[in-house]
Amino acid sequence: MVPAVRVDFYNADELKSEVSWIPNKHYSGIYGLMKLVLTKTLPANLERVIVLDTDITFATDIAELWAVFHKFKGQQVLGLVENQSDWYLGNLWKNHRPWPALGRGYNTGVILLLLDKLRKMKWEQMWRLTAERELMGMLSTSLADQDIFNAVIKQNPFLVYQLPCFWNVQLSDHTRSEQCYRDVSDLKVIHWNSPKKLRVKNKHVEFFRNLYLTFLEYDGNLLRRELFGCPSEADVNSENLQKQLSELDEDDLCYEFRRERFTVHRTHLYFLHYEYEPASDNTDVTLVAQLSMDRLQMLEAICKHWEGPISLALYLSDAEAQQFLRYAQGSEVLMSRHNVAYHIVYKEGQFYPVNLLRNVAMKHVGTPYMFLSDIDFLPMYGLYEYLRKSVIQLDLASTKKAMIVPAFETLRYRLSFPKSKAELLSMLDMGTLFTFRYHVWTKGHAPTNFAKWRTATTPYRVEWEADFEPYVVVRRDCPEYDRRFVGFGWNKVAHIMELDAQEYEFIVLPNAYMIHMPHAPSFDITKFRSNKQYRICLKTLKEEFQQDMSRRYGFAALKYLTAENNS
Repeated sequence: MVPAVRVDFYNADELKSEVSWIPNKHYSGIYGLMKLVLTKTLPANLERVIVLDTDITFATDIAELWAVFHKFKGQQVLGLVENQSDWYLGNLWKNHRPWPALGRGYNTGVILLLLDKLRKMKWEQMWRLTAERELMGMLSTSLADQDIFNAVIKQNPFLVYQLPCFWNVQLSDHTRSEQCYRDVSDLKVIHWNSPKKLRVKNKHVEFFRNLYLTFLEYDGNLLRRELFGCPSEADVNSENLQKQLSELDEDDLCYEFRRERFTVHRTHLYFLHYEYEPASDNTDVTLVAQLSMDRLQMLEAICKHWEGPISLALYLSDAEAQQFLRYAQGSEVLMSRHNVAYHIVYKEGQFYPVNLLRNVAMKHVGTPYMFLSDIDFLPMYGLYEYLRKSVIQLDLASTKKAMIVPAFETLRYRLSFPKSKAELLSMLDMGTLFTFRYHVWTKGHAPTNFAKWRTATTPYRVEWEADFEPYVVVRRDCPEYDRRFVGFGWNKVAHIMELDAQEYEFIVLPNAYMIHMPHAPSFDITKFRSNKQYRICLKTLKEEFQQDMSRRYGFAALKYLTAENNS
């Protein structure tokens, strides 16, 4: 969604055979050699490219670097910065034998390539012959493609246009890069070319690390604005969106609420590695939830309570996404789980888009069934297996049913979690636990009929009532949540109402439970309680939703209007 930017991917597996014959000691492995085959990989009509390593930070407009192509003369086809360590001088330790290079050699973290000219020079044959010849004596590369580029340049110095050092300030352990920043005030590209990346031992590294972290703090949504004279090509979806937005009345007191459903959020699906094959018996269930940064501490606890797959939508800023990455990588519990899918939805607008987040998490469920939960609930131990058995018992595959997992809560931050229904009932009697929202909103879960649940041994059916919002297990093809509801209020109620309108049966599971853990109130519930206009707009949205329901589901949906009026 960045204006005038196109992203293409190339299948590395198709290219491996081109370079797999080269023994390489570099930590990047076979992929570190891929730059050698770009003339063959990239489209034939592409004449010039800037090739960048992923461990660099740009501190200027990349257009400045593109302009350097105009300075190439004669047979110059490669733009490179001199290597800023003594590696190719061969004096770092006893018996150190680097590949041949011109003086200090060149670093390939930033390369300008004139592809059309390289193809005419038969670049493929040139580098292959050089590599074959050198490997007879060297046996392997140490710095991957860089060794081969340098060996070719040693034979053909005329190929290189030497870029000024500020286009590739190298921070490896043996670097002499301070020579560059002593002479130059305007550094343009910082290259973290140590195997340890940001943990490099360089006397100036704190300054550069701060520069890098400042970049991470930038809001990536800025890139979507057309700031840079790069107008986007016309897009049908965005034109429709603009049309819908323009039809909204800006004087409407609920305008901010209404425009929220048309906000396009950047999303990064599968932010961390995800690998899971659903069980072959077609009973598998994925736990679905959404969260923001202030609920991150719940993740480890949920992973300990639920061993099955999980689909999570996280609402984060760019900076928070990096914090989350560090948090996850530092957690043994989270790193040991590959069946948790993290989908980041980047912050935009002033409301928490709770139902959009739920829809993102739901859309990327790979199992036949979903347990629609919230992040501040801990499922009972063994719930995953119990739900899979219930799926068969209640024949969810061929009937429209929503299995209800009864919800309870504790007001204690430290709770000895009940290991059985009997233990939970005892804690209810003692006042350690309560039915969920017992003190503030009993209507939300009253139809679950907790009195019946206490003694129930078999699943039982309950009827929909106004404001019912249980946590349910449903088939993956159930309706989405309605995006008009943002922040606090009515977001789950509307979904349950739609399930009822589509004639789902609500079945309470007699041996299932989940417990809400205490936490500070969210920003949105505070807004709801303190802002009268917020409550008025929520009421307006509810009424409009109910009218939409009666249009969509006809006579059967009239009961929602009457139930609301009576409640």
